[in-house]
Amino acid sequence: MSGGPALQRLQLGYILYKGIYYCKNFLDYGVKKIVVPIVVLVFSFALGAFFYFFEHDWIDFSSFKPFSHAKPSIILDDEGHEFARFSLDRREPVSFDKLPDILVKAFIAAEDHNFFKHFGISMRGILRSFLINLSRGRVVQGASTITQQLARGMFLSSEKTIWRKVREMFLSFQLERHFTKEQIFELYVNNVYFGRGIYGVEAACRRFWNKSVFDITIDEAATLVPVAKSARLYSPLNAPENAKRQRDITLKKMKRCGFISQVQYEKSIKKDLKIQDYLPGNAIRLYIQERIRQWAEQKWGKDVLYQGGLKIQATINRTKQELAEKAFCKKVCELRKTVGDELNGGMISLESHTGKIKACIGGNSFRESQFNRAFQAVRQMGSSFKPIVYTTALCHGIGVDTIMVDEPVEMQLPGCDTIWRPRNWDRCFEGPMTLARALSFSNNIITIKTLLKTGIYEVIDLARRFGLNRALSPYPALALGTAEATVEESAAAFNVFANNGVYVEPNLIEWVRDRWGQKLWEYEPVSRQVLDLKTNSKMVNVLSLRLKQMKRLIGDKDWIQAEVIGKSGSTNGAVTTWFVGSTPGLTTSIYLGRDDNKPMGRYVFGSQTAYPIWFEFYKKLNFDKKQFYIDPDLKEVSINWVTGYKNYGKRNKDTVVILK
Repeated sequence: MSGGPALQRLQLGYILYKGIYYCKNFLDYGVKKIVVPIVVLVFSFALGAFFYFFEHDWIDFSSFKPFSHAKPSIILDDEGHEFARFSLDRREPVSFDKLPDILVKAFIAAEDHNFFKHFGISMRGILRSFLINLSRGRVVQGASTITQQLARGMFLSSEKTIWRKVREMFLSFQLERHFTKEQIFELYVNNVYFGRGIYGVEAACRRFWNKSVFDITIDEAATLVPVAKSARLYSPLNAPENAKRQRDITLKKMKRCGFISQVQYEKSIKKDLKIQDYLPGNAIRLYIQERIRQWAEQKWGKDVLYQGGLKIQATINRTKQELAEKAFCKKVCELRKTVGDELNGGMISLESHTGKIKACIGGNSFRESQFNRAFQAVRQMGSSFKPIVYTTALCHGIGVDTIMVDEPVEMQLPGCDTIWRPRNWDRCFEGPMTLARALSFSNNIITIKTLLKTGIYEVIDLARRFGLNRALSPYPALALGTAEATVEESAAAFNVFANNGVYVEPNLIEWVRDRWGQKLWEYEPVSRQVLDLKTNSKMVNVLSLRLKQMKRLIGDKDWIQAEVIGKSGSTNGAVTTWFVGSTPGLTTSIYLGRDDNKPMGRYVFGSQTAYPIWFEFYKKLNFDKKQFYIDPDLKEVSINWVTGYKNYGKRNKDTVVILK
């Protein structure tokens, strides 16, 4: 630009004016000549695409045929033999005219009120769902019709995307064009997935109640409906409480629709959720199968597990498993006569140096209860925790021949005015004794003193290195076993002593291969050094003292054919009882208690409940490794485990050999 500032501003304004003028003319022209035709073209294309998708046959009707290429997945034991399998459970399809009327009404009431009126989707349901979800600020209700659920289940994945929802709607239109409502309903109930490889209402009824679908009751029909929506959340095999809650909701909807009377509703809602789970197989071994099923289905999905022909190499040894089952069931059946039918428990036996689980019991019968007490039950450890207290003392230079006094003590608990007066199980006090004797006889007072002398946080730190990672309260009662653990965690922790001070993570599965032999997954061992060899050797020694006394009473002939260490445990009133014991190659933890967490009795102990199972199991096994490793720098010292004095003369009942 030339000229002065005023002229330059005038020229700039003129340029801006002309620019706006030309832009306006271009936009007017564009709207008339370009934008409108484009909008019409896009709309026409979208409309044509809609009718193309609507009219075109997208469904492969061969998908409705039974899976002809499905191949079951096999679990192998540690010798390569079949242990269990996962295969589809499909029964003969039931035609619509033979389906019980109450079953049809249950599905219609709970899933799709207007099924026989709509054309595949429910606009009213979509609007209602949208408003409810909007008011809640999250997705709490879906709007899928039975037709949409069939389309999704047969042809689509369960991913939650807009594109999948659009495809689901188009497929629903196709289904409505090619099939009658009765046929759609028939296809749905005969192909819906009920969990654990169960497809269709007939297979579900056989599995849940060992009866045909023709014989189901109102409450049973209402139980099936929510399972069809989500087997993972509402299957009575997986979540009985959720299943009962959803059953009752379905019954209420059936009453609201007029499908059942008030009397029928009240009678049905009062019924217990009686599931018999008629899965073929060993009643105890099913716990292992279910544990592996949950893991594999989460990792690869149900289709791969039940149809993909996987080979799953488990660590279970068939011989050890059978012996464990026999010993466990025998004792549990015996104890139930006095303790009650609520008595149950769990057991895990693992290979010391690898952590491979060789035997596993989740309960007395999978058909009684699917709750796996080996992996799921979190229970107070009682005196089975005490070895960690004494191990911490050894790590801090306190020997097992140290003398402490068993006497009445009281202390004020931090943060409150309560005075705590701990007692021994027999409410007696013995006076001075060594730590070796205190541990062997589960003396409470001396264990508390040892904890306080060593340091509570030092004990907690060591417990975590032993794999006990649940909440550990920093109070003196920790010495008595308020720490909680599963049977699996208890076995892994005690196994440190059998494995020369090394913690190894328990594992149930070694590898998984596909049907062509390609390895899909392999276990990666997890281990860490927790104790030095000297400390571990001293603990092995002291944990063997009580069992050596019992061996002398029983005799070598009827005793276990290897060196053994072990510790029993009980909590107040015997709510939980334990025994954890090892040979050099095998560690086993056993828990027994009532499922309702009621005490078994004041004078019931782990030595009377869990220990007999352990002993019966171990005495029938053959062991390759018979002796624990002992650090050669340690020396055997004979002492009186009451006074702590070295014993140079004649031995008596209080004489034991310790390592120093």
